This record gives sequence, structure tokens and C-alpha cells, in this order.
Amino acid sequence: MRHLSIASAALWSAAVFAGPDLAAVSPADQSEGVSPERITLRFTDRLVARRSAAKLTMTAMPGMADHPPMGMAVTVSAGEDPRTMLLTPDQPLPRGSYRVDWRAVSGDQPPSTGSTRFTVR
Repeated sequence: MRHLSIASAALWSAAVFAGPDLAAVSPADQSEGVSPERITLRFTDRLVARRSAAKLTMTAMPGMADHPPMGMAVTVSAGEDPRTMLLTPDQPLPRGSYRVDWRAVSGDQPPSTGSTRFTVR
């Protein structure tokens, strides 16, 4: 029974100290479509905007097999909902594949990181 208590305590402490999870993203992960006017990341917890961040990288361009990853100019801001982060491209995105890398901080929890991908056709 003691082993069960230790395991339960470990799981509980991991849950308490886990950072925010990505709950929804638009455009959806692995989706294809037109250039989005805005990329929306919604998390499970309120974000600390000044400590959370994201960047947009073009990972592939049609017809250019050796295209190096290229950072895209975006404005990152907090949404009206304190659980959202918005990325607004400075100009329409050209055709290609993109990756959004994010870092989300909520309260005293350690940061969460992750990425999502989409393609502009």
C-alpha cells in the first residue's frame, strides 16, 4: 500500500506543477488552407503574457526542396480571453509549410512548450 501512496503523490505533484496545455489552435494542427489573418493559440490556463511567447517559421516552400527555415514577421499579443495568444502576420503568408513554436507561462508553474504546423496552399 505504501508504494501506491508514493505513486499517487508523484502523480498529484506532477499535475500541480504542470504548465498550461494547448487546448485549441486555429488554423488547426496539420491543416491546409489559405493564409490566415491571425493564428490563435488557446491554453488551459490564464497566461502571463509578458513571459509567454511564440514564433512563426516557414519550414518549406513549394518547388524549393532545399529551402532553409525562415522566421516570419508576426506580432504576438494576448487575446481578450487571458488564456489566448495571438500571432498576426505582418503580411499575407506565401504558399508553404509553417511551424508555430510556443512557450506558455501560467502563474508560478513552469513553462510549457510545443509546436503546431499548418500549410498555406
